[in-house]
Amino acid sequence: MSTLRKFIYSGLLALTTVSLAPALASAQESRGEFTLTHSVLWEKAIVPAGEYVFTFKNEGPAGVLTLTKLDSPHAGFMFLVSDTEQSRPSDTSKLTLRRVSVGSYVSAMTLADCGVTLRFTAPPQRRRT
Repeated sequence: MSTLRKFIYSGLLALTTVSLAPALASAQESRGEFTLTHSVLWEKAIVPAGEYVFTFKNEGPAGVLTLTKLDSPHAGFMFLVSDTEQSRPSDTSKLTLRRVSVGSYVSAMTLADCGVTLRFTAPPQRRRT
């Protein structure tokens, strides 16, 4: 009987450890808001000018960035972010815009509270004919 009790206890301990492991290594989450003064390209999306709130959850190999436009017309965007790097402690939260022939695009988003910088790809350039 004692062996059966030890086996059940070991099984429960293993199950508890496996179920708590994701919670202990819980994802970092960052929230905030920003204003775009003009439309920008963000990955493959055109994000219109306006006031936005964002949430970034870093979960595993890729994080998820969601944007919600607060003013009319309302819009929402979701981006899978796999290219991240640690930011310096002196960095402040910011959006980095780059200019290309098709307009401005978001190349990076630094989230000081998470200590991470999210990197985004440039939009495809139009070929000159």
